[in-house]
Amino acid sequence: MLFIQDLTYRIAGRTLLDKASLSIPAGHRVGLVGPNGTGKSTLFKLVSGELHADGGEISLIKGASMGMVRQDLPDDDTTLIDIVLAADSERTSLLEEAESAHDPDRIGYIYTRLDEIRAYDAPARAATILAGLGFSDQAQNSPISSFSGGWRARVALAAALFREPNLLLLDEPTNHLDFEAMVWLENFLIRYPHTLVIISHDRDILNKTVEHIVHLENQKLTLYTGNYDNFERKRAERLMGQQALHEKQMAQKAHMMKFVERFGATASKARQAQSRLKMIAKMDIVDAVMADRVTAFTFPEPEEEKSPMIVLENVDAGYAKDKPVLKNLELRIDADDRIALLGANGNGKSTLMKLISGRLPQLAGQIHKSGKLRVGYFAQFQTDELDINQTPFEMMRRAMKGTPEAKIRAALAKFGFDKHKADTAVGDLSGGEKARLLFCLMSFDAPHIMLLDEPTNHLDIDAREALMQALNRYTGAVILVSHDPHLVECVADRLWIVQNGTCKPYDDDLDAYRQLVVQQRKREREGAKSEAKKQKSENKAKDTPKLTAAEKEAAKLERHIAELTLRKDTLENDIANACAGGDAKQLKDLNITHAQLQKQLKAAEAELARVIEGL
Repeated sequence: MLFIQDLTYRIAGRTLLDKASLSIPAGHRVGLVGPNGTGKSTLFKLVSGELHADGGEISLIKGASMGMVRQDLPDDDTTLIDIVLAADSERTSLLEEAESAHDPDRIGYIYTRLDEIRAYDAPARAATILAGLGFSDQAQNSPISSFSGGWRARVALAAALFREPNLLLLDEPTNHLDFEAMVWLENFLIRYPHTLVIISHDRDILNKTVEHIVHLENQKLTLYTGNYDNFERKRAERLMGQQALHEKQMAQKAHMMKFVERFGATASKARQAQSRLKMIAKMDIVDAVMADRVTAFTFPEPEEEKSPMIVLENVDAGYAKDKPVLKNLELRIDADDRIALLGANGNGKSTLMKLISGRLPQLAGQIHKSGKLRVGYFAQFQTDELDINQTPFEMMRRAMKGTPEAKIRAALAKFGFDKHKADTAVGDLSGGEKARLLFCLMSFDAPHIMLLDEPTNHLDIDAREALMQALNRYTGAVILVSHDPHLVECVADRLWIVQNGTCKPYDDDLDAYRQLVVQQRKREREGAKSEAKKQKSENKAKDTPKLTAAEKEAAKLERHIAELTLRKDTLENDIANACAGGDAKQLKDLNITHAQLQKQLKAAEAELARVIEGL
């Protein structure tokens, strides 16, 4: 399907790809991985033709169609459903041509082709995809201009999936999705019938949707068979001896077991001990390798705080008194809590986080907090609020007013900022480095509770693992919103579900919640299929052109002429056989019949010419 030979690409004097080669057969499902900044997105742009290589060749098999998520969606009154439908350019052009076509042969081809490409059930298919990505029926028929950037990114993803190209290239498709939409996308990609290449820092989706991993490292492309976990094991075995990896793994386990042994029987630390045991159970060889590949996170340890730290009694939360987003909240947060919030985007997870952080006052009810409680709050949108002209050191100096420079730099160093990076303008930092800076800013005063709202969006896989390890070392409480199931499973020991205007504990585990979402999507698909059948029937009736009597007669004559011509050709073959066999009587009868057919054919052609002249 895709062939890359000796590909070289340089940007600003830096070589991203140096004589890299790769072959992806048709039907393969491939994950493209590598640290941030190595050139994964650049490779997609080279394959699509958006960028031109400095050397080497890229080719697709003949007739292949390629699809990527568009960045140029309109900003007008076009509805979401129409934007997705327009992604199938063949369907759009055929439907437009059907409005004006008069040639019977062409009309026949158009409607045959429309049926082949499932044009009549396209609206239902498009609606199913949009629904899976979180758009209600009302939203699907709303103008694109009324949606924010994150939701527009979902529309662009829906359009790419709807096209169903032979080669689908997806670059971080889960970045703007909540957990529910991500579960739907996983199942869609698992069923995708063509070649798929996906860039993702989400190891869970890579483990479930791909069967091969392409690793971009040291300017080369290396293909591994298996999912992401298999890739990590194989790469680990290649990088280091099995015994060395085992020793590192045992050292990490021993470190965490010390905590478990020390605090496992202490009520206030029991849940944190369970979190560490959960992480130990999930550890594999990969963890040891990661310790060498990524700078660790280190959150300051808070002094012990009594439980409960926060109690919400009959609280309403929102942005307008008469329209609360959440009602009647009855919640308690203890010092050892590790809580993950579940629920679709728009249900109020971020609103609850702002409420707990104190950034959003309650509309009704009572919130009781410990007087000395310190809360650290991380929200992904905060990266856009950083002063791009200041350096991390300057921002930390302002936050840690009166603190000696050495302590400020020590705090930054805990999050991977050496002196050079600490003195680099924020505008020149990568997305992952900005996220690290936010972690540093929100935790320097050792908060008793950390609120993390989508903390992994700009982190690569190794950095996500480092964050997970840091959170499991941290002894305070954690409330987490994340679409990364691996992070949720390894950090959280309690789940709260935000839906139907409130938040309540969810007593089952993440797998059960995933199955709940799958079943819900299945019911939605079944409903969409039923609607599709109805729409197909209605659309065929609506779109079929109303031919005039003359056009109908011409089409009928054409079919008659085709039948007579076929009979004539068959008869001529029989005449040739009769001549060779010397059967005079059979030959005479055949010739009589042939003459009659000729006469009928001539008359039909004359009649067709007359009808066409009258059109």
